[in-house]
Amino acid sequence: MSVPRRPPALLAAPLLVLALLLTGCSSGPTPAKAPVGAPGQGAAGPESDASSVRRAPSGPETVPAPAPTPATIPGLGPQTLAEIPAEARQAFVVTGEEADANQSSAVLYSREGPGKGWEPVAGPWDAHNGMEGWTDHHVAGDLRSPTGVYTLTDAGGRLPDPGALLPYDEHPRFAVDGEGFFGEPLEGSFDYVVAINYNRTEGVSPLDRTRPLGLGRGGGIWIHVDHGGPTQGCVSIPENRMRELLRTLDPALHPVIVMGDAETLGR
Repeated sequence: MSVPRRPPALLAAPLLVLALLLTGCSSGPTPAKAPVGAPGQGAAGPESDASSVRRAPSGPETVPAPAPTPATIPGLGPQTLAEIPAEARQAFVVTGEEADANQSSAVLYSREGPGKGWEPVAGPWDAHNGMEGWTDHHVAGDLRSPTGVYTLTDAGGRLPDPGALLPYDEHPRFAVDGEGFFGEPLEGSFDYVVAINYNRTEGVSPLDRTRPLGLGRGGGIWIHVDHGGPTQGCVSIPENRMRELLRTLDPALHPVIVMGDAETLGR
């Protein structure tokens, strides 16, 4: 969420802002009846022994094709992928252009279960992030979005629930005014929000100001409605995309956000 040049009533700190074998068995050429389970032997069929099993005509050996590897999320390196919880089946991936850039792209991925391949289900969508880009160590006032993988459990907004699957808190305190970094109006930015679980308590309204890491590490990092410019540290996407996201993120699928600049996410 962009830092207004005139401080809005709600902002406390930078706001707004996921791993397989096929073996066969065969009968050997021994003329004697092989005991079941003998090393190197396959189990013979009913009323038969190993010497009576018909062999296929000799010919070129066929090597089975390897099983396909489950699809991974493009642009995510092993370190980032390892941070996605095993139970997560939805991942909202926000990739910044560069470490110091405030424009990014967002894609929603899903998978059927742990170890299954990820598939894109929505996006890419244009997005904004913190005015000064990204950081591995976010602190209050740095105007950077925190990189990493964070769970998504709570939503809310000034406007009525558009059909969100996450718990939704409709409250007038989500109202905001003022101007963004480039003079763009901030009004409506918090009409719909999803709290990013960075330095916050899960299971409460996005408006809750509890900061487990302390006030110095910032907080109030949300996904919210884009106002046409960079944010204080949040991630913003167009209003229609926010409504779509709210109707798609499912707490039963343990959604997470994976966010950062392309180089960092590629680690």
